[in-house]
Amino acid sequence: MKSNFFSVLFICLLLVLGCTNDSESDLLVIDDPETDNPIDDDDGVEATVTFTEDIQPIIASNCLGCHSNPPRNGAPFALVTFDQVRSRSSAVLRTVSLQTGEPSAMPPSGRIPQASINLIEQWIDEGLAE
Repeated sequence: MKSNFFSVLFICLLLVLGCTNDSESDLLVIDDPETDNPIDDDDGVEATVTFTEDIQPIIASNCLGCHSNPPRNGAPFALVTFDQVRSRSSAVLRTVSLQTGEPSAMPPSGRIPQASINLIEQWIDEGLAE
């Protein structure tokens, strides 16, 4: 019985230690929290925000529950393709920037992180690159 306890304890310890990571290369930093500016990439040049690499994952995790094709839960339009998101980019930025509880605030589950909002704004400012 005692060996089973230590075996279980050892396995739990391995799981806890195996799920932590202090490697900076695994961390995704979108904005510098001190300056609220985008972080430069490794060569010192600010990376261009693109729909495929940066915006589509935000839309997929926060919007496609309702803004799918066909739209669900009363959503008035789909946000599945680049063209759909590009054509409504200003409306997307405006509604995700609202505080939770304000009329028209999206997503209804709660405000997305400010870093994601900043990335959408940067994408729009840079010309909506695909």
